Amino acid sequence: GEAIGSGLRDRSHIEEMLRLATTEPSAEFSGAIKRLLNIYHKAINPMEQVFRYNELRQHEVTDGEITSKPMVLFLGPWSVGKSSMINYLLGLHGTPQELYTGAEPTTSEYTVIMHGERFRTIEGIVMAADSSRSFSPLEKFGQGFLERLVGIEMPHKLLERVTFVDTPGIIENRKQQERGYPYNDVCQWFIDRADLIFLVFDPTKLDVGGELEMLFRQMKGRESQIRLILNKADSLSTQDLMRVYGALFWSMAPLVNVTEPPRVYVSSFWPQDYAPDTSRELFMKEEISLLEDLNQVIENQIENKIAFIRQHAIRVRIHALLVDRYLQTYYDRLGWFGDPYEVFQDIVNDPDKYYIFKSILAKTNVSKFDLPAKEAYQDFFGVNPISNFKQLSQLCGWTDGCLLEKIEKAISHELPALLSSITKSSEVPASAKTAPAPPPPLPGTCEGPECGEKSKNRWRKQ
Repeated sequence: GEAIGSGLRDRSHIEEMLRLATTEPSAEFSGAIKRLLNIYHKAINPMEQVFRYNELRQHEVTDGEITSKPMVLFLGPWSVGKSSMINYLLGLHGTPQELYTGAEPTTSEYTVIMHGERFRTIEGIVMAADSSRSFSPLEKFGQGFLERLVGIEMPHKLLERVTFVDTPGIIENRKQQERGYPYNDVCQWFIDRADLIFLVFDPTKLDVGGELEMLFRQMKGRESQIRLILNKADSLSTQDLMRVYGALFWSMAPLVNVTEPPRVYVSSFWPQDYAPDTSRELFMKEEISLLEDLNQVIENQIENKIAFIRQHAIRVRIHALLVDRYLQTYYDRLGWFGDPYEVFQDIVNDPDKYYIFKSILAKTNVSKFDLPAKEAYQDFFGVNPISNFKQLSQLCGWTDGCLLEKIEKAISHELPALLSSITKSSEVPASAKTAPAPPPPLPGTCEGPECGEKSKNRWRKQ
């Protein structure tokens, strides 16, 4: 065997797998994005505005977000090789552009690596001020956070197709106060928007415990985006590696009860040769399938965006139905006597007594996983008095119909139709057989093929 780390690996497979030689966005792609923006502004955003959805979820969808490239988020404890992995994928090793890596906690920043005409660093404050970028909503996390946000632009074929985000080591430093910004909220913001989440671990010091489970809980509902990476796999014996692999699966319990638990990749993502006498064939195979995975996400980015906007619309609609229900209950209870304030406080503090959430579940084929927590509405109405809102039945115009109808039509008809128009033009019909069932249409709305019901969820590997 040769000496450890004696040579650098050949990187040609990365170029091939990620198709870096042939990347031109098609006219069809930009057309689809335009239609998506149009549906969002016409049918979804008006409902968000009227019912102040942004204050419930802190999730404002900006145009920049709809038009942005897919985002790959790197999460994991300190010094597990997140930055090295980005250096490796981009081939920055030994160049002046290389991300700084080292044993001590190096990245106390959120680093966004994106495409640009020339190499330059951009301060977080500047990034957040630019509304054409998808990062402008980050302003709300305050100055303390923006000082820890940095952008790096460079000309690179891969960055023309995808944006990487490197994050500070999670898990170790648990006290939010010490960080000086709302760490969990910031993490959640990135998790909610990532097209792919690489959760990177160093198997030699994998401390599987409560913090990890907490993180997995934060990722509930994002299982199809998560990939676990046991990095530096050539620093352990095969036997130890298997032990770690098993331990990791146990801590993943909160995520495993889904149809498709996250995929785990075992390899060593850095430019040095694998250590001698380790399972190099396995590591190389794993690396290749991780690259395939990344390429898949890039190829399916428009489908992912449509799915993301549809998911967002579903939540906005649920929020509107809930506020409408709170209003209705309030008017029903007011009667001739009783202090309006007390009546409303009672409803907000004990919505179950009035079947507020139950009635929404019963009435409208809403998944209980999409329902916000009751406490969220105590905060929400604390900031937004009930008198600020109108009932859904009043939010109809003579010419442009009702807000509720518009958003339902977008969810059950327009977005699935947009999706199937894309998948039709870019697919061999054979794969239609393996497509999972389409999302269920909303009750009382359009069904059947003419509604674009044949939409497929192509962003989950079949």
